[in-house]
Amino acid sequence: MIERDLSSRLLAVAATHPAVTLTGPRQGGKSTLCRMVFPRHAYANLESPDVRNFATSDPRGFLAQFEQGAIIDEIQRAAELTSYLQPIIDENPQPGRWILTGSQSLTMMASVSQSLAGRTTVLHLLPLNRGESRRFPAYPRSLDEALFTGGYPRILDQRLDPSDWLGSYVRTYVERDVRQLSQIGDLAAFQRFVQLCAARTGQLLNLSSLALDAGIAQPTARAWLSILEATFLAYRLPPYFANIGKRLVKTPKLHFYDTGLVCWLLGIRDPKQLRLHPLRGAIFETWVVSEILKHRLARGEHAGVYYYRDRRGLEADVVIDEGSSLLVVEAKGTQTATADLVRAGQPVAELLARVAPTRRIVAYGGDQDQARTDVTVLGWDSLDQQGW
Repeated sequence: MIERDLSSRLLAVAATHPAVTLTGPRQGGKSTLCRMVFPRHAYANLESPDVRNFATSDPRGFLAQFEQGAIIDEIQRAAELTSYLQPIIDENPQPGRWILTGSQSLTMMASVSQSLAGRTTVLHLLPLNRGESRRFPAYPRSLDEALFTGGYPRILDQRLDPSDWLGSYVRTYVERDVRQLSQIGDLAAFQRFVQLCAARTGQLLNLSSLALDAGIAQPTARAWLSILEATFLAYRLPPYFANIGKRLVKTPKLHFYDTGLVCWLLGIRDPKQLRLHPLRGAIFETWVVSEILKHRLARGEHAGVYYYRDRRGLEADVVIDEGSSLLVVEAKGTQTATADLVRAGQPVAELLARVAPTRRIVAYGGDQDQARTDVTVLGWDSLDQQGW
């Protein structure tokens, strides 16, 4: 297995906190990462029924077997353990003893925030970014292959067919993970809802329209979207608000963390189908946004990424608040750096320059980087070399 970019951050946090909580999607590589970074830690996986039964029926006895601490995987399966872990940590707050992982943020974070506040730091591990994917011997060479394959580690590690693996992943997710989070009676309706969300990736979130197309009530659509967020499949990208006297769109954009999953949900079963697919541009935009998020989360940056749109139609795919300056990023799937592409995002950058010093990047589907006076043009395969 390859080294993940989050490794150094994970080690640094464990050196100063008695517990570290690592969240992220199922099969995103959390267990592998923790066992690589902390090879001497004992390991317990609460997905195993016998281990889970021990932890829930005798939590004190379960924790007592780990005198030096442990990696406890899928902690949300026995969330009450955190209450018993609290006095153990208070008695011996040695840094790095307890490493907790979980793939359902709602269940896990509720127990962690109540019992381990001030005792743990939360990190997020998303599917592979482009730089991490390139560390495997067989990695996608073209943009369409990268979009189609996505970033779940097992696909690249075992050289699996993305469609086969992602199909099984979705079935397991719907039939098991969703049932653990919510009492959803019609799982087929929920899967249709997920597919409709995938068809809206990179678009403004319209819950009324989404609920209507899915044949469900709007409160149900809101609750189901929360499930997608809690299990790290999708997220809402907030709009950037600036005091520049413009009427701004306040609706978030819907994005998925993994474009391979989006492709499977849209019925794309071969990278060649992406070439002329009507949603290719939106899928590429989602890929760029997720790449930015992955790099920032690996450094412990949990906020500061937005999009911009106002009522006049001015928009930018990403606005990054860098503290004393702003970065405007446009994502264009075309392979040619035309004059129009180079100007992408310029009106927004000029507008936001009234708020703070602003620079601009255009990420596109070609492979020729260009450093111009007022813009940096980045080929798709160079995104991981940018600091973000």
